Amino acid sequence: MHASIRHFPWAGPALLCTLLGSCGLAWALPGSGPANGQSAGASAAAAAPGTAAAPAATAAPAAPSSADAPLVVRIAHAGPVSGPIASLGKDEENGVRMALDDLNAKGLEIGGRKLRWKLEAGDDGGDPGQAVALARRLCDKKVAAVVGHLQSGTTLPATSIYHDCGIVMVTPAASNPAITQAGYDTTYRVIADDRAMVDALVAHAVGKLGVKRAAIIDDRSAYGQGIVALFEAEAREQGIEIVDKQFTGDKATDFVPILTAIKGKKPDAIFFGGLDAQAGPMLRQMAQLAMDKVRLLGGDGLCTLRLPELAGNTSPLRNVTCAVGGSPLERMPGGAAWKQRYDQRFPDQYQVFSPYAYDATMVLAQAMVRADSIRPDAYIPYLRQTRHDGVTAPIAFTPQGELQAPVVTLYHYAQGVRKPLP
Repeated sequence: MHASIRHFPWAGPALLCTLLGSCGLAWALPGSGPANGQSAGASAAAAAPGTAAAPAATAAPAAPSSADAPLVVRIAHAGPVSGPIASLGKDEENGVRMALDDLNAKGLEIGGRKLRWKLEAGDDGGDPGQAVALARRLCDKKVAAVVGHLQSGTTLPATSIYHDCGIVMVTPAASNPAITQAGYDTTYRVIADDRAMVDALVAHAVGKLGVKRAAIIDDRSAYGQGIVALFEAEAREQGIEIVDKQFTGDKATDFVPILTAIKGKKPDAIFFGGLDAQAGPMLRQMAQLAMDKVRLLGGDGLCTLRLPELAGNTSPLRNVTCAVGGSPLERMPGGAAWKQRYDQRFPDQYQVFSPYAYDATMVLAQAMVRADSIRPDAYIPYLRQTRHDGVTAPIAFTPQGELQAPVVTLYHYAQGVRKPLP
């Protein structure tokens, strides 16, 4: 773990009292009133011996003590709710909203005060620079925790910012193994990482699909570079010959030149390290180039419900095999019932990551309630000890913030529908 001592913006007199062993003054959380439910007038009189109290007849009516007011807990979502993958980001945000609605219905308390859970919505536009700016704003706002980001490229630069300001971040989607390798006790993931997905995908490609020759397309994003490196190493280890490697951008739409170059190398499969927004047009162009027998392999970034629409249900879609961390909804412990509630709350918006965002929020809330505090320095030890029966799976963390028992599911597309492989 890096940096055993950090500045926590929540730390105040209460924490100093604990450290110094002397608490002559009472401490209340921001927004709470004077200690022990006293009114401001009573506190002032107590602090000034010999001061005559005002006659009862002229005293102002006592205002309700702010100690009786709900304690607002702001949980941020950070993800792309604008731009080409906004549907994925909005779905993730919806998962956080659902969790906060459920938490508000529970009537939970911390320090004897009712809690009001509130979403602090943030848009990183799927851009690393915007993600960094957003992370700094959330630090300035002193949110209780962050659920996000969605992509590895936006998550990686944000982790150190959250760590430096003492905010916990739990990603429900970003899968690059490097995200947790810094050893920050503020960084967690509730989904399998790319290494687990690639291992399962390559084993299937060799054992079931008979892939012997593969080409690679890297979109040069942090996600693409990370998963491509893992695939290339594992493919070579399992005896797959890498016949070509091409590069593109994560905003590109024209893949004909690189597909033409790859076609000449006669691969059995192409591994694409990128997202569905590029995989859709890529499949269309594979059809134009008569690459109907070449398989397209990929990770969770392209393995979405909307890929058939983005690909125009073109014939190469049937040759897609992709890996996703976690189980399909019907195999999740609470998936079917949860999805029914999601569809009622957010019709026609479900994509992939909302149940993981829901579980991430619930895990954070559980740690805060157990710690009886919304301060990260107080609830992090409880977060590290998580044992939570989530919608997606039982959740417990390794010392690095990874799932102890990650699950991977392989998918293909049949009749324009994503279906799990048996």
